[in-house]
Amino acid sequence: RMRREAAEFYRGHRVPERMEEALNTLFPLRPGDLYGELANYFSKFSKAPVICKLVGRKVLDGVGQPTLEVEIYCTVKNYEKRICSTVMASHSQIPENALPETTEADEKERNYSVHTAVEWVNESLSTMLRDLESTDQCQADRMLGEYFANKVEERKEIQKREEEAAKVTPGPASCPPTPIPKQKKGGKPVKKVLVEESPIPPAEPAEPVLCGSLAIGGTSLAIAKAGATISRVPLYLYIALLKHDQESPKQMTLPLPMVTLLNCEKNLPTKLKLVKEVMLIPPVELSLKQGIERIQDIQKEMTRLLESSGKMPGPQADSKKGKAQSSGKKAPPPPLKRISHLGCLTTGYDNLEQLLLLMQTACKNIGLELGADMYLAINCAAHELMDYDKGKYEILTGTFKSPDEMVAMYVEMISNFPFIIALIDPLRKEDREQWSSICCALGSKCYLIAEDAATHISRLKTDRNINIAMCSGVVLKYINQTKVSDLIELTGILDGQRHITILGSPDGESLDESLVDLAVGLGAGFLKLGGLSRGERVAKYNRLLAIEEELAANGTLREAKLEFIDFAGESQPEEQLPDVLPAPEQD
Repeated sequence: RMRREAAEFYRGHRVPERMEEALNTLFPLRPGDLYGELANYFSKFSKAPVICKLVGRKVLDGVGQPTLEVEIYCTVKNYEKRICSTVMASHSQIPENALPETTEADEKERNYSVHTAVEWVNESLSTMLRDLESTDQCQADRMLGEYFANKVEERKEIQKREEEAAKVTPGPASCPPTPIPKQKKGGKPVKKVLVEESPIPPAEPAEPVLCGSLAIGGTSLAIAKAGATISRVPLYLYIALLKHDQESPKQMTLPLPMVTLLNCEKNLPTKLKLVKEVMLIPPVELSLKQGIERIQDIQKEMTRLLESSGKMPGPQADSKKGKAQSSGKKAPPPPLKRISHLGCLTTGYDNLEQLLLLMQTACKNIGLELGADMYLAINCAAHELMDYDKGKYEILTGTFKSPDEMVAMYVEMISNFPFIIALIDPLRKEDREQWSSICCALGSKCYLIAEDAATHISRLKTDRNINIAMCSGVVLKYINQTKVSDLIELTGILDGQRHITILGSPDGESLDESLVDLAVGLGAGFLKLGGLSRGERVAKYNRLLAIEEELAANGTLREAKLEFIDFAGESQPEEQLPDVLPAPEQD
């Protein structure tokens, strides 16, 4: 009876037939590893691997901050197997000059958020995604999106109960309104400001982040990596196939790197506040390898010039620099201070011309010309410059400009220094009128890119009237509850609107290289990774170099193009984006 049942079982699964096919196929080949080849032959008839569990754990990122690692385990040929893991980059909205208590509160919140994310991954998400095929990215992201939406609703319910309880509890509820009429009555300076010039739009509140949201982004990316591993293709190609409905692209373009050379911290004693990062963009005719080598040469020469200013890093040098500044005389360029968390030199300057002329000198000394052999991009981080009491931007210590004056200043800057081909966050997101003005004035010569000015894109799904200000492109960061499907959808929309997509590396980077594969697979125009120091950043440049080598060997590498947008010829005052990313919890 047992033999009969066995025969029926094997016949039902076509084992004798397939065994005969395998033996007939392999005999003429006479492979050296016969059983290995038989295993390969039969593996195509095995069931697709499915997720059996997720493992989340708290780890440290590149700046020592806690973040989330997600591991994917799949059932492969009846055995549990670890497929891959991903480590999320951490992102903070706390400015450089934040008060110690603000920083401390942010650290506590970050720790709690990572702890919550680990719980979500190990409990709810692991159970929810069990038995799902690792290659079913759309279904995985749909389930993750629904789970997150439920968590947001739970949080709203808790907040609602807390607010109701606060109303019942007696307290100084009548106190907050009292300062408002006082300010209106005795506020002569306020009246003067209102008469002299129109008030600036108030700052939008920081985008709230739901504790645990890292679990959504980490799990989505880990599943994409698992899908690529199971499919035996590189992650960048797997992402490209997802974006193009499984149609393999005939050619792929590498994003141009924006390599940070200098980090000009705004809390340094030097006067210049306008510049946060100075970045180098190699010309498109160079290979990535050649571009990186050229940037390294410029970096070495810049370091030499900074050190040869006669002052080495240290407290004594800093005190001398301070004396030179306080005497009212022209101080020489400050010395090299340290390597920033962005992986680049940290220094400061007293004015923009001083900085740019030093850059030109460094390039000239090694036989290069800015504007031909290398280009510059400047991250202005304008949202950190606004003095809300004055309603103006502080571009130098004690020097303030209105939003309209900022536009005029940028027009003059690009006219004097045409080798600057990109400005990141030249204005706050709230100054939409001035974004339109600067785009019309400079869009055909320079990329006007929104980074901080685009953080509220994630609210578009719930409020379709929200749109970003007119700009050339948007910096996207893979953080919090962002999912792979969200990035695919969003980049498709940006492509259709002739926006440039820039994938950016957050402040707290990890050694995970997935961001590079995402940028290549999504067809991003630029990749903003920081400088050429610190392991977590260099690892990504090495990954980009490896992808270039692979695409060149396959004959599928296409040269990138620099194409500016002439906004002056366009009739729309603003570009509107439809819904793309899920909205986080509203506080």
